[in-house]
Amino acid sequence: MPAAYIIAQVDVHDPDAYEAYKAQVPATVSQYGGAFVARGGRSEALEGDAPPGRTVILKFPSYEAALAWHGSQEYAGPKALRQSLSTGKLMVVEGVE
Repeated sequence: MPAAYIIAQVDVHDPDAYEAYKAQVPATVSQYGGAFVARGGRSEALEGDAPPGRTVILKFPSYEAALAWHGSQEYAGPKALRQSLSTGKLMVVEGVE
């Protein structure tokens, strides 16, 4: 079964308050077998326009685990906080075997 990746491009509107979100998320991710691959580090566009803000990549053991985390009760509170403090795009993509 191939791994799956959640890719988030997030434009944070309140960086100070966003710190609370960042502190809450790792425990929810690990509960579903996930791990951070990238978390808002340095980036630049090589082709096309760079999205505003941060890029985050999470790796999960399966597509189903990624979806389960995103829809979980554990992540519901942090997700609502993120959505109130930022705008962005999230997608899940299945990796190769």
